[in-house]
Amino acid sequence: MTPPSGRLPGLVDLQVNGFSGIDLNRDDLAADDVVALTRELWAAGVTRYLPTLITGSEARLTAAMRAVAAARRAGPLIAHSIAGIHVEGPHISAADGARGAHDPAWIRPPDTAELDRWIAASEGLVRIVTVAPETDGAAAYIAHAVRRGVTVSLGHAAPGAADIRAAAGHGATLSTHLGNGCAPAVPRHPNHLWAQLAEDRLTAMFIADGHHLPADTLTAMIRAKTPARSVLVSDAAPLAGSPPGTYATSVGGRVTVEPGGALRLAGTSLLAGSGASLLDCVRWAAGQLPFDRAALWAMASTTPARLLGGHDASGDSVVVEADGDAWAAARTEVTGTVVHGR
Repeated sequence: MTPPSGRLPGLVDLQVNGFSGIDLNRDDLAADDVVALTRELWAAGVTRYLPTLITGSEARLTAAMRAVAAARRAGPLIAHSIAGIHVEGPHISAADGARGAHDPAWIRPPDTAELDRWIAASEGLVRIVTVAPETDGAAAYIAHAVRRGVTVSLGHAAPGAADIRAAAGHGATLSTHLGNGCAPAVPRHPNHLWAQLAEDRLTAMFIADGHHLPADTLTAMIRAKTPARSVLVSDAAPLAGSPPGTYATSVGGRVTVEPGGALRLAGTSLLAGSGASLLDCVRWAAGQLPFDRAALWAMASTTPARLLGGHDASGDSVVVEADGDAWAAARTEVTGTVVHGR
């Protein structure tokens, strides 16, 4: 698949757990790690992103948030690219399948006081929080988060359809990697997947790595949401790009990288994040889905940029070229400054 030509809007990734060996969920995350991750993402065409922290102790989460905030002080280009923080959990379902690779030991009910402490620790950088809407206290938590300027996304959940509508009514506006982070089998109808697809107040994030969702499933989901309410994310993990094998990780413990690039909890069929960059995801989508490349690129650039708001992204761009069967970022600019390539 030939990549789109010319100067394209920079990619914007709302869900990055790590990349190129850099792990945002390690216990000793430092600001330098986050700066290095940002530079690696520039080389993959990503000009803005949300470092994503998953379920863990409050101490680990707030320490990581402080590291992200400190990283932004490395310079204006780094600060621009680190657009905030996505906290994926810990207020999610503990059910197998729904919780994915999240450690059940740290799953806990929604707590508005904890959210306030996150906002303080992160210097106001918490932009998205993923919550299971069926958990006790979720309605009040969603309303409080929205009042604090935090976007609520629904995910890693086992709700009923009514829970989805209620959450949207309280201000939730996103779905986290819709179609994943749920039970392996759900009722034919009604179920929370149909409810999220039907709910126009929710924009859906999708992982288009070729492993999380089959092409026909993702096609139907995007058609239901419409491209304007669809966002492509990588959900990239630190093992992205690693050779096949089984590795010890901070998220999920032992994770197997399969020959095709899928990351699975060792000995299971459960996915443990993605081994793809966002650019890889757009390339796969362009080759497998019946949407034009401009629409797919928008789902990974201008649409998520609009959701983030607040910053002029007109100077963020990438030039993409073919690299064998892959796509590569030949040149990346952040606020008009070349940060990668020629």
